[in-house]
Formats: sequence, structure tokens, C-alpha cells
Amino acid sequence: MAAANSRLYPLERIRNIGIIAHIDAGKTTTTERILFYTGRTYKIGDIDEGNTQMDWMDQEKERGITIVSAATKAFWTPTTGLFANIEHCFNIIDTPGHVDFTAEVERSLRVLDGGITVLDAEEGVQSQSETVWRQADKYSVPRICFVNKMDKLGADFLNCVKTIEVRLGANPAIMVLPIGAENTYKGNIDLLTRQSIVWGSDELGAKFEVSDEVPEDMKDQVEEYRNKLVEKICETDDALLERYLSGEEPSIEELKKALRAAVIAYKLVPIYAGTSLRNKGVQPLLDAVVDYLPSPVDLDQVTGKNPKTDAEEVRKLVPEEAFSGLAFKIQNDPHVGKITYFRVYSGKLEAGSYVYNPNKGVKERIGRLLLMHANDREEVKEAYAGEIVAIVGLKETFTGNTLCDESKPIILEQITFPEPVISLAIEPKTKSDQEKLGYSMKRLQEEDPTFTVKSNHETGQTIISGIGELQLEIMVDRMKREFGVEANVGAPQVAYKEAIETTAEAEGKYIRQSGGRGQYGHCFLRVEAKPRGEGNEFVNAIKGGAIPAEFIKAVEKGVKETLDNGVLLGYPMVDVKVTCYDGSYHDVDSNEVAFKIAASQAIQAATKKASITLLEPVMKVEVTTPSEFMGDVIGDLSSKRAQISGTEEKGTATIILAIVPLAELSGYATQLRSMTQGRASYYMEPSHYEIVPKNILEQMVSKSNFTGRVE
Repeated sequence: MAAANSRLYPLERIRNIGIIAHIDAGKTTTTERILFYTGRTYKIGDIDEGNTQMDWMDQEKERGITIVSAATKAFWTPTTGLFANIEHCFNIIDTPGHVDFTAEVERSLRVLDGGITVLDAEEGVQSQSETVWRQADKYSVPRICFVNKMDKLGADFLNCVKTIEVRLGANPAIMVLPIGAENTYKGNIDLLTRQSIVWGSDELGAKFEVSDEVPEDMKDQVEEYRNKLVEKICETDDALLERYLSGEEPSIEELKKALRAAVIAYKLVPIYAGTSLRNKGVQPLLDAVVDYLPSPVDLDQVTGKNPKTDAEEVRKLVPEEAFSGLAFKIQNDPHVGKITYFRVYSGKLEAGSYVYNPNKGVKERIGRLLLMHANDREEVKEAYAGEIVAIVGLKETFTGNTLCDESKPIILEQITFPEPVISLAIEPKTKSDQEKLGYSMKRLQEEDPTFTVKSNHETGQTIISGIGELQLEIMVDRMKREFGVEANVGAPQVAYKEAIETTAEAEGKYIRQSGGRGQYGHCFLRVEAKPRGEGNEFVNAIKGGAIPAEFIKAVEKGVKETLDNGVLLGYPMVDVKVTCYDGSYHDVDSNEVAFKIAASQAIQAATKKASITLLEPVMKVEVTTPSEFMGDVIGDLSSKRAQISGTEEKGTATIILAIVPLAELSGYATQLRSMTQGRASYYMEPSHYEIVPKNILEQMVSKSNFTGRVE
């Protein structure tokens, strides 16, 4: 079992990598080939047959998509390059491509050292490619690009590289040139070594032929692109550039070392090509991961904050350092219970030991430590810096929490997630379903931070919210299958938000006498609009004890609950600063309940005076349609309050880019299909929140019984 135990590996021989891409670019297929060629599996998994290792959930097999990121460990010995014949350990995370599961990509990138971005050779850079690229930029993750599907009709390697440059703003280093394209694609030419690598004799792609012969018709192109590559690499290293300009070409080893440094510093992005489905081009990609992507040693250290002093703390990424790490994912397992996926950044972690959670200020006991392979697991006694493991037994630790040595506390950078934009009402069918519903919601919320749950006390319904309809559909399906909850589900609703536009003040007074002890609460509140996205703020400006300190908390609670439940149409109110500046109390009759009710009255009155407006989620939409339907599609989008931001021609198709309010996109997939004879497709992702136009807001308000001022 020695080979399956990465603690026998020096840190410089570990690579923590993620596979990221647009939907259908071939991430899971590429991961399956990596597992096969590294000897982790003995049979190639196929998405269409539903027997892949990494897509193990029933819903993933049925739909042919990745829903949750899956972690695995594999081992690879490159035959060429800087580390030839030295076995390396890969911790690999396969992430979803669908925007509804963007949280899975976000948290995976937070803990990875390097990434492989998979692109479709015909489509080039697509919308979600841009989104995951920006997420990788946010966490400064060095990456390699793999231009997949070189066998596909319309595959164009150099055009795909051009889109990487233009749409992603990256600096590509073309490492290979494909031999042939579409049905004639058979291999690549490695530009640095000028060697041809051809697949063909072995159907599973495990064997390939390497030769020094370059096809006659490609010799000039190979020299042209090789010179460009050498020049690009030398430009990142002053010493090499000086030699190169004086007419001396550095050796291949020197070029590879300089390229490795440039990739880690994110100056260059190496580009490879292949077709995972046809088993071509994956092994050189694995060699490139070893040669160019960083090990924990290359990244040297991680920074965080001391929870007690707020001073910056630094941890070297070595086992000798004080223990620290980040919980990046929660998974509920029917056999084991709650599993916490964890990246160990420094020090070591032992099963059965106690660690400190500085986010919650509590000690946690490590039950068991597991190495994960999709949903299979292997138990270990300890985990060291650089490893990704799963912990069983944590009760208080959630996604984004740090665990560390109590004597040397540190809080590592948190993971930020996008806000939900769409909601569903859900009602359990029976009393026993009601109890199971609460339990299942809690578990699913732990797993996915973008999935939120709220109870509507007036209707008795539970409102679930998320990033998209597909995510909510999967959650409802999981409730039914995993937790046995039978429930009625309403139609998807847009997650609006309320906001105010001006400043206003109001008084809240609650007096009740009913024999014996009465109720008395009295406060004055001022509301002010804050910039978008800054959240709500409560300020205590009481002077001279007009309201005793013990009742201020009750005022704040009344304000918070009222804002959360909304004033205009029942949507949460955001970006409001509330100041409690005056009030009065009664020595006998005042209590927390009275002040909470008074605060609720005051905040409702103040916000109604402060010009309440409604914010709606706006989506970034990309429609790919045959050019003859372009006019119809644009006309239809314009009728949906869309702002067309541009069009691009791609062969016989046109890509239309637009910003469209989510409220207008209900049932759009069906409309688009009927308008284009089923030949167009679209992709959307949340963009931002915008003020709802006055005429639409008035219609919405007139259907409710709101009395107040609307701007």
C-alpha cells in the first residue's frame, strides 16, 4: 500500500491540481483518462454509460453532468522533462462546469496549487470558461490549458489559442502543434524537442510513438512557433534573454526551468492539445503538470490573521511548522456521517487529536482521517502539510473555517460565494415529512453555502433559494432520495431585494396596559441608504441612558427581523444603515419584547418614508444561434428588457451577448427552441442586481396591499 500513501513523498513531489472548464468541455472525461493512465483505475469510465469514477452520484450519472467536486489521489512518473523517472503524487479535484454549482469550483480553487483549464477546440473560450478563469485569478492559481476535442468537426487549435489571448487576457505559451484536425487528428509535435508524438496502434491510448520526424508540410510552421515559444520563455528571465539576444539559444532544460518559474509567477500559460474521448494527448499533459505546476514548496507560505490581535500571521507550507489548514467542503455520507474535506497547509494532523477552530472559538476532536477517491475512502492515522484529506467527527466546523494549533491561532482567508437569485416554495406532504424536511435542509445547507432556507411564517411555507433552477431541482431530488422527504414544490420565483433611496426618521412606541404589569417600549430610528453590496448596519447612538443598554439588543433584533422579512413586498431589505438615536423607558413596564415591537414599528415607518425601491437579479446571457435567426432572437430579447452588449460570428452561427433581468427569462429555453427550430442554445449566469423600473414596480405593488412611498 506504500504507493497509495503520499506521506512517503517529499513535498516537492506533490501536485494539488483542479480541473476547471465550461460545461461539456470534457473535464470529467479528461479526469477519467488521467486516472486510467496513472494506474488509479483499470477501466476507462464513460459519461454516456454512467460508469465514471468521479461522477458517482445518481443524479450525475442520470444527467451526464458533474454536480459536486470529487477528490482523488493518483501517481505519475514522467518519462521526460525536468523530473523524468521520478514518481509524483497528484491530489486531483474534478469540478462541475454548470454555473449553478459555481460554489464547488470556488472552494476547490481556494485550496489548490495549480489548475488544468479544459477548452473545446471548436468552441474556444466560452462564458463559463471566463467565469472559472476569473475565479482562478482571484486565488492566483497557476494553470495549464488543454485544448480538448481536437477530433471534433470544426476543431481549430490556433483559433482556440487566440480566444485564450483575447477573451481571457492570458499570455499563452504554445507547447505543441497538433498533427491534423477533426477526423485526421493523430497526435502532436512537441515544439521544444521537435518530436512527433503519435497515437494510433493502441485503442486505449496507453501506448504512443515518439519520433524525431516532423511531417514535411509542418516543418516551417514548427520552426516559426518554436522560435515564438523560445522568445516568450526568454522574455521572462533576464539572464536567458541576454544570451538569446546575443544569438545563443538556451538548452531545453534551461528553457523548461525558466518556463516553470514563469508559470508559477503567472507570466505564461502553457497550451497543450488532445482528445480525451479518443485517448490522445493526455500523457504529455501529465508530464506538464509535473514540470510546470507548483508543489507546496514552490508556494512557500500561506498568510492569515491572528484572531486575537488582527496582525498578519505567516505559515510555511512544511510539516515542521505549527498546524493550520482550511475546511473547504462538507459532505454528508449515509454510512459515516458528516465528512469535512480539508487542506493541510502547515504542520501535521493526527486522528484522535484536538484542534482549535478560531472562527468559532471552539476546540474540535479529529475522529478519523480519510484519503478520498471520489466516494471510496482509505483510512490513515495522520496527514501532513500539502495533503488534502477528509475528516470525520467535526461538529462546529463548516466551509471556509480554519483549524489550527490553539497555542498559535491563525484565521486563513475566507471563501466568498455568490448570492442566491432564485427561490422555490416547498411544503411537506405529511407531518412526518415536516420533521424530515428540517433535518434534510440543515444537512444540504451545510454542504452548499449558496443554498439558503427561510421560513415564511404567514403562509407556513419553507422558501429555498439558490443560484439557478437546476441547483434547486437537484436539491429537491436529493431531499426525496437521500432523506425520504415527500414535498410539493411551487414554481421558481425571482429573489428580489428591497432597498431605500433617501434618509428618514420615525418613532416606534409600544404601550400596553392590561391589568397588572404592562408593556412599554419607545425608540427613535434613522435609516440611510448604503452603497450596493455593503449590507445592513445597526448603530447605537443613545446618549445619557435614554434606553438602558440591556434593551438595545432587543431594538437591534426587532430591526434585523423586520429588514429580513421586508417592508414593501416581503423581500429582504439590504444596504440600510439604521441608527437608534433616542427613546424612553418605564422602570417597571419596559421589557425586551416591548422594545423589539417598538423597533419593528419604527423601522417600518421610517423605511416607508425613505422611498422604498426593489432590486432584481440581472443575468449575463449568451445565445448561440444559426445566423438566419439572429434578428428574431435579438428582437425577442429586446422585448424582455435586455441590453444587447454585442454579437460575435462563429462559422454559420452567431453568438449574442446580453444582460437580461431574470424575471423575464422564465421558460426561455422552450421559447428559444421554438423560435429557432430547436437549433439555438443559451447559457446564463448571475451578473448583478439592478433597480426594477418604476412601471413594473407599481404593477407589483398594486397587486399587494402596500401603503407607503415608492420611488
